[in-house]
Amino acid sequence: MASSNHYKTINPATGQLVRSFPDSTDLDVSKALSTAQECFEKDWRWRTASSRAEIMTRAAGLIRDRTAQLAEIATKDMGKLYTEACYEVSLSADILEYFAVNAESFLRPTTVQERGSGAVAEVVSEPIGIIVAVEPWNYPYYQLARVAGPQLMAGNVVLAKHAASVPQCALAFAKIFEDAGAPPGAYTNIFGSRSQMNQLVDDFRVRGVTLTGSEAAGAGVAERAGRHLKKVVLELGGSDPFVVLEDANLEAAISRASSGRLVAMGQVCAAPKRFIVVGKERGDLFLEGVKQHFSSLEAGDPMDPKTTIGPVFSESALQTLLEQIHRAVEHGATLVCGGKRIDRPGFYLEPTILTNISAENPIYKEEMFGPVAMMFSVDTDDAAVELANATRYGLGSSVNSEDPKHARAVADRIDAGMVFINSCTVTLPELPFGGIKNSGFGRELSDLGFSEFLNKKLIRMAPTN
Repeated sequence: MASSNHYKTINPATGQLVRSFPDSTDLDVSKALSTAQECFEKDWRWRTASSRAEIMTRAAGLIRDRTAQLAEIATKDMGKLYTEACYEVSLSADILEYFAVNAESFLRPTTVQERGSGAVAEVVSEPIGIIVAVEPWNYPYYQLARVAGPQLMAGNVVLAKHAASVPQCALAFAKIFEDAGAPPGAYTNIFGSRSQMNQLVDDFRVRGVTLTGSEAAGAGVAERAGRHLKKVVLELGGSDPFVVLEDANLEAAISRASSGRLVAMGQVCAAPKRFIVVGKERGDLFLEGVKQHFSSLEAGDPMDPKTTIGPVFSESALQTLLEQIHRAVEHGATLVCGGKRIDRPGFYLEPTILTNISAENPIYKEEMFGPVAMMFSVDTDDAAVELANATRYGLGSSVNSEDPKHARAVADRIDAGMVFINSCTVTLPELPFGGIKNSGFGRELSDLGFSEFLNKKLIRMAPTN
């Protein structure tokens, strides 16, 4: 059967097809699975952490050496501003280096002290096998790095299915490990279909699945993996609150909110999406400041360093956002600025602010995955916390205050996997990343992410007499 071509680069800045790639055949996927299993059983799991670290360190170096090339590929694949793409490439290299340096200590056995038995007990960390990673387009290298870094250094092997819209990023990342000397099967890219990925999840040789994506995709994978008793890590959507308390520096909060909302054109699960300001008058000033920032930006070629508005990643994404904005206004929301397609080739949307959003408005409970901010003013901290938690999501959140004790007291009351005081979401190799509620479960990065797919095996040796 001839392969179809779901994997293709359509440049979001022009709307033009750049290149397409054949989908993996069933035979391709079967061979990849067998090669990965052989690599795990006969090679990769038995290497020392220092041996694996040599390859991981070389891979990080190659990423740094190829920064300009990799960043340009990301910009052409998904429309990210080139300057932002360069930062993402650097962060991806940092992640690989972090796990290359720290894996040996993370894998060190721990002694369990028993009382009076004379036995010696240890907990050792062992890899479990093939991990399937299903990853999205919005951070095409970072999303892969935060799986490959910890899991390869833990001794697992990875089969990665990237988003169909970023095939060149997927290939470039896989080439990094090939050029770094990773054995065949340690890290494998698959241009797989949904049915092929389902078959992989069903296969006993696959021992874990990690997915970053939509609620629907996460629920589907979790249900399927659960039927086969497999560990899953899910990083799903978010509707992150950005809370501005009465004692916050308003100018600084406006700057953080404005820039944080528009990173990657707002196509970030953990970006601030709901601005919640305590105090009506301060809310008005905050709204005016964000509006001025949004309205001052200029659309252009994302490869041009002068461009401040890039495209969203696809025509369908643009149409979804326009439809959400239209429904919001139909149900009583006020369109403060933006809300229209920008008249130029490609998939460009004006940065948008919506206010007067009631709890009955459809977008009150939806994630706006693009350059759209929802603005709320409340009278008290209690009202701010209640509104911040009035979502089925629980990924990131922000609290802004000049008083650390006040900020911490409010942060402790927010239901989220991450709370950032006086900043938007920050992701670093040493910080755990993940959420609660419908934002998923499990963690990536840090020692917590490293341990998600390890067998913590108890070995107890009783006295011989």
